[in-house]
Amino acid sequence: MEEEKTKERKKIDDNIIYIGGKPFPNYVMAVITQITKKKLGEIRIIARVKFISKAVDIAELARNKFSEGENKVTIGVIKIGSERFEKTEPDGRGREINVSVIEIPLIRAK
Repeated sequence: MEEEKTKERKKIDDNIIYIGGKPFPNYVMAVITQITKKKLGEIRIIARVKFISKAVDIAELARNKFSEGENKVTIGVIKIGSERFEKTEPDGRGREINVSVIEIPLIRAK
């Protein structure tokens, strides 16, 4: 039973690309791979705080690269918001902070 839940969770997460500190080309390749090989209908790019601009650049690059043909990509409804995290101070105390989040769906034409 637990194995089925893990497989289902993996299926859901297959279409999400989290943007972080890796080099830009790594994320571009991940998006291209998702679009061309996995044949998923939607890919979601998610980024927080200082990586939001990188996520926007990656989404725009994908949209421009796949602007026509069977792998045509459009940008869906972008979601923005904030999440609460506990930040540990150097003295060991923790405090909650809000961080900005963006989710950019790339929708592949069918």
